[in-house]
Amino acid sequence: MINSAMLRSASAVALALSSTVTAAHADTIAAPAASDTAPNAPAAITATTPAADDGQRKGEPITDIAEGSDIVVTATKANEIAPVTASLEARQPQAIVSRSLIEDSLPATADFDQIALITPSVSNTGGNNGIGLSESKAQIRGFQDGEYNITYDGVPFGDTNDPTHHSTTFFPSNTIETLIVDRGPGNASQLGQATFGGNINLFSRAARDDFGGQLKAAYGSFNTYLARGLLDTGTIDALGGTKFVFTGQYAHTDGALSLEKYRNYNIFGKAVIPLSPDVTLTLIGTYNNNRFNQPDNDGSTLYQQQLFGRYFSLNKDPKTPQYYGYNHTNKVTDFEIVKLEAQLAPNSVFENRMYTYYYDNETLSANDVTLPPGTVVSTTNAAGTKVFGDNPGYTKTNKYRVFGDIAKVKLQLASFATMTAGVLIEWNNTYRQQTDVDLTTGGFNYIEKKVTNPATGAVTPAYVKFDQNSNGRNDNEFVELELRPLPGLSITPGFKHVDYGRTIRALYNQKTRYAQNVSSDYSANLPFLQANWQLTPQFSVYGEFAKGFLAPPLSAIYVDNPARSNLVPEKSTNYQAGFVYHGQKLSIDADVYSIDFANKFQSKKDPVYGTIFYNAGGALYQGIEGQVTYALTDGVALFANASRNRAIDKVTRLQVANAPYMTAAGGVVVKRGPVRFSVIDKFTGPQYANDAASANDPLYAPYRIAAYNSATLAASYEIGKLRLGVQVSNLFNSQRVTNITSNGTDIKYVGLADPHNVDQYYYQPPRAITGDLTFSF
Repeated sequence: MINSAMLRSASAVALALSSTVTAAHADTIAAPAASDTAPNAPAAITATTPAADDGQRKGEPITDIAEGSDIVVTATKANEIAPVTASLEARQPQAIVSRSLIEDSLPATADFDQIALITPSVSNTGGNNGIGLSESKAQIRGFQDGEYNITYDGVPFGDTNDPTHHSTTFFPSNTIETLIVDRGPGNASQLGQATFGGNINLFSRAARDDFGGQLKAAYGSFNTYLARGLLDTGTIDALGGTKFVFTGQYAHTDGALSLEKYRNYNIFGKAVIPLSPDVTLTLIGTYNNNRFNQPDNDGSTLYQQQLFGRYFSLNKDPKTPQYYGYNHTNKVTDFEIVKLEAQLAPNSVFENRMYTYYYDNETLSANDVTLPPGTVVSTTNAAGTKVFGDNPGYTKTNKYRVFGDIAKVKLQLASFATMTAGVLIEWNNTYRQQTDVDLTTGGFNYIEKKVTNPATGAVTPAYVKFDQNSNGRNDNEFVELELRPLPGLSITPGFKHVDYGRTIRALYNQKTRYAQNVSSDYSANLPFLQANWQLTPQFSVYGEFAKGFLAPPLSAIYVDNPARSNLVPEKSTNYQAGFVYHGQKLSIDADVYSIDFANKFQSKKDPVYGTIFYNAGGALYQGIEGQVTYALTDGVALFANASRNRAIDKVTRLQVANAPYMTAAGGVVVKRGPVRFSVIDKFTGPQYANDAASANDPLYAPYRIAAYNSATLAASYEIGKLRLGVQVSNLFNSQRVTNITSNGTDIKYVGLADPHNVDQYYYQPPRAITGDLTFSF
């Protein structure tokens, strides 16, 4: 087995040649610069079958619906207009969302969770301030954020303490060309910390061959305005065929929630540089800056909503914890990729991708925004005396820098066999802190319990929650062998070994609140087997067996005696099968799945050793999914998709929290001449807001959330180089509950607008109307 030191040495050698295949679909490696095809030219064919060698599969033309990725989609009337489709080469359930849907059918503020929402089995929570105007979380088949991967141009990214994501940071919609939801772990070359729940794969804007650009201005509900620009330089002959694409935006809103103002600006650049006929270098960089007013644990109670309205969040009264000046966040991020693609021989490619990304969250927040009016608040001064009337709060910092490199080689061993092998190395440096403060005076709040370091006797300051540095590393080695024993049949076994480690060097560790140097190491061996059989030029079937992996969170070593914990990674065993059909007017695909999730992370209190983490139980995920598009005529199509999802706890046999029993979407899409029109409705089935098993606790009631839907209407008309558009989000103004945070409310107050009910209720944002003007050149 290759060890970490060898991997890091390999990374140093490859540093100047950094790039890799899109990890989201790393079983297919496109030719150099294939991801940057001109908008009206055929997309690059992948090298997954002999039929692909002549640049086109069995004579079928292909679309640019998945432009920016290496996915092949057959050009039919249905697929040319379909908002969501799948590839005939799919080896697991997938949904491909094109730039056309992002541009024509959604508000420009939409985040990547909102883009993914149109696909089967995907649901969302959050985003209550308006679409893309506050953070949202996506669920896939009931798997929560942190239980699946998100990648950008094949680079997996997420927080370093737990692989969760922030939908309004890093990648607004102006930086996304295509989005693909893979509802499965993929093969061995699918990299990341949380493959077992699936993957949301984002692809960067394509650099085009021709000069052009776009200027957009939008204004809408909640005093929301946005300005955006895009510039394609086209191929620059003086620079050897180099081409660039740049985009940037500024967005501002007052928000649907009271005084939750939000501001964002983003810049993005990409250069595609042909170094030779067989070697291409791609440079990508983006910078994002957000500022918004929001409590760290936002959400209002039924009692507050009865007094101030359903969309109450913050106010202008500095005597209350809901004062907007006490609740705000600044987030700054950047993301860079250096990618090299080299054609070694026909159907043999080397790719290397070096990347880094940065996240900095600086937050000031009140301790508890669920307090009803009239509550007497207090802080504690250095003498230990309560100061009544002063509001308690805290500062929070979460900043990290991640470095990584993915190297991969694909070699054709014979006309019927291709091997792909590669490595990933990644490491990160993180600083996190929380400090208690008196929001009224700006001084410290000495509220924490006295803690003494058991080794040194040092007493922790009473205003320190924690002050912590940590490091993480993630090393993967993988190999796949694609076999083509019959025409149209591809069978790909694979194997991946994962090593994942964390180290904490804390002045004051989280939870324990004294100095600790602790570490943890985990590993997993993951087998894979995928198959795709294209039985006709229009019809294919596929199947998958795969093992998924999730490393324990950093919180597993926020304990006094980490050696007493006996954690291993969570794992899933996935079985899936489905089919894809692309006729001229009808495009349809469907699948069934069964996923056994084991080794669930659990914790308990030991009277001697304190908190101990261990593995026990799990969940079973099963379901059926499908999507269909029918072209009524050129430029007019109907589409629908649906899923029936079962996600049950193995012990209680009850549906797990935030896992809808079903989802569905449907609508009509029109693209004729200068007209663009669509109505798309998303239905989210009933679900529990918290694990139903918690009903055994009399102070923790099981909340069942009723089904709800949200429709979006979009229309635009082109007049020469100008385009006038309008989007209406939540067309029917549905304002149903989408989530509930249970805060231990006494059972007798559950569901009542009573000051004793401190559970927080969240609703669909109200109807929003946005108009925009776009100038293209």
